[in-house]
Amino acid sequence: MEIILLLKALILGVVEGLTEFLPVSSTGHLILVGDLLNFNDERGKAFEVIIQFGAILAVCWEFREKLLKVACSFKTSPVARRFVLNLLIAAAPAMGLGYLFSKHIKAVLFAPIPVATAFIVGALVIFWAERRQARVGTGANKAYIQSIDDLTPLDALKVGIAQCAALIPGTSRSGATIIGGMLFGLPRVVATEFSFFLAIPVIGGATAYELLKLWKSPVPISGDYSLAILVGFVAAFISAFICVRWLLHYVAHHNFIPFAWYRIVFGLLILISAYSGLVSWTQ
Repeated sequence: MEIILLLKALILGVVEGLTEFLPVSSTGHLILVGDLLNFNDERGKAFEVIIQFGAILAVCWEFREKLLKVACSFKTSPVARRFVLNLLIAAAPAMGLGYLFSKHIKAVLFAPIPVATAFIVGALVIFWAERRQARVGTGANKAYIQSIDDLTPLDALKVGIAQCAALIPGTSRSGATIIGGMLFGLPRVVATEFSFFLAIPVIGGATAYELLKLWKSPVPISGDYSLAILVGFVAAFISAFICVRWLLHYVAHHNFIPFAWYRIVFGLLILISAYSGLVSWTQ
């Protein structure tokens, strides 16, 4: 058994779980950490795809009561049907663009320097969004939007359009949806919760698509590698579950400014290390 491989799997699983739902970009962190761990070959890419399911299952488990309620009342409840419709509307733009341009994006932007740049730009957007909300509040929508069940299809479409920015690695899917929702007038808590639910079709669909491609061009998997996938999957599930619980409590009382500063510091460290030669990042 290769202990080093399992340790890498554990680290990447925790990174995936902790960053998937925070506005700091899980893809960006996985690219950078995978580069540092020398775990960015074809097996590493396949591993990253699979462990995303662990993070998605954590969201499904945290919101299992809501999901079961929607499933059981879908035929009879207009609220449940609107909830599903909103998720489909919000998921469509990013999934469509991702399908059309994923190869070009991976070829050009899946590297540490573009990721670091996106980290910094994303931080500036967070500063702008928080300053704007502090100045004008949550806008006209605040009067009637108290929960995700109050969202209209137009609100969902706006969030879905904002989510398209996350196709750029380092931007953050959760950051794009949460901050985009806030800019469109959604309360911070509602935007955050909707981002969690939106992750189910978006990340679930993207992961299923990547798994289908892997099935058509299978990557050799040894016994140790299979165990590494299991370790990473479980680590992603546990860390994502803890992160979701924590973030729901956090956004009820705090803003996202600390995450913006984190993004700037993290992005600058990558740029400095790359241009100074301290780290030989993959280009």
